[in-house]
Amino acid sequence: MDDYRELGVPPERVYLQSFDLEDLRYWRRYAPEYAKNAVWLDGRYKERGFDPAHPERLKPSMAALAAEGLRFLSPPLWVLLALDEDGRIVPSAYAGAARAAGLELIPWTLERSGPLTGGGGWYYRSVRPAIRSDGDVYRVLDVLVNQIGVYAIFSDWPATVTFFDACGRR
Repeated sequence: MDDYRELGVPPERVYLQSFDLEDLRYWRRYAPEYAKNAVWLDGRYKERGFDPAHPERLKPSMAALAAEGLRFLSPPLWVLLALDEDGRIVPSAYAGAARAAGLELIPWTLERSGPLTGGGGWYYRSVRPAIRSDGDVYRVLDVLVNQIGVYAIFSDWPATVTFFDACGRR
């Protein structure tokens, strides 16, 4: 943060990010003006028993994260997506709980998996049966943007999200 201050970078233009929640807590304590946009890269998916269908089991809870001042939560893409009983891509319970707590979501990473014809790999694991072609990335974007209301998306190929922003946002 010292470098940002010395260079005169306005705090509202800085989005610090970390997988370690303690980093964000430190920033809030010692550089609160820069911590306002801090992004917690949520690694709880690695915990035993993690299930995005049951966000009420998460520690800390979505409400606790919001209460301590977290504004931006960034899970892997698959955590925000689920399939309904008809096999359609829909928001996960995790996504609903985060938004209900007032948290802004920034999933990662849209095109990290390469071509989607093989099911999309790790980043699309929660919706793999619904992923059949490369064009399905736009169905995923529709759910993320128009149903969940994500704040932003980490993307390896910004042309995809730029095209969607121009043509697919409702």
